[in-house]
Amino acid sequence: MRHVAIYLRVSTKRQDTRSQQPDLERWVEAYADGRPVKWYRDKASGKSMERPGWKRLEADVDTGKVEQVVVWRLDRLGRTASGLTALFEKLARLNVGLVSIKDGVDLTTPAGRLIANVLASVAAYENEVRSERIVAGQEAARALGKRWGGSAKGRRLKVTEEQVATITRLKAEGTAVAAIARSTGLSRPTIYRILGESS
Repeated sequence: MRHVAIYLRVSTKRQDTRSQQPDLERWVEAYADGRPVKWYRDKASGKSMERPGWKRLEADVDTGKVEQVVVWRLDRLGRTASGLTALFEKLARLNVGLVSIKDGVDLTTPAGRLIANVLASVAAYENEVRSERIVAGQEAARALGKRWGGSAKGRRLKVTEEQVATITRLKAEGTAVAAIARSTGLSRPTIYRILGESS
């Protein structure tokens, strides 16, 4: 039987989950409706992918064991707006619900899907603004006589291990290269290079 996954995360070992747990316990009492419930906990920065609790949860989602993911607030998932959008798409594809108590998000409701779409729009806006800034910077540099022909031979763009892991995972899930680029903040040529190296 699939279960409800409750995820708690604090950013440092000096913090604890007491601020989140009471609200989550109340949600379980009110809405679990007798379904099995499994708790996942992490004490790690949202920027780090070294989160054992989240990795166990994601593995259970991938193997069809999870019916619904419940968090106190979306920032507990430790993802950017574009990363959240990719997660929403994955959960929807696997028929897994998502509830964020403090954000009022429930992907099984019209209002929850609306909020998810707003977050997706924010992610797209961020990418458009970033692209416009790059183009504006290049035009300003050209106006000053700046010329460039790309990176020096042998120089490689610094890509973190976390980004490589994310790229590999998203590609395995069937995510388009353009969407992977948006999620990681890297260019499509860089994504293709990394995928070529890992194949």
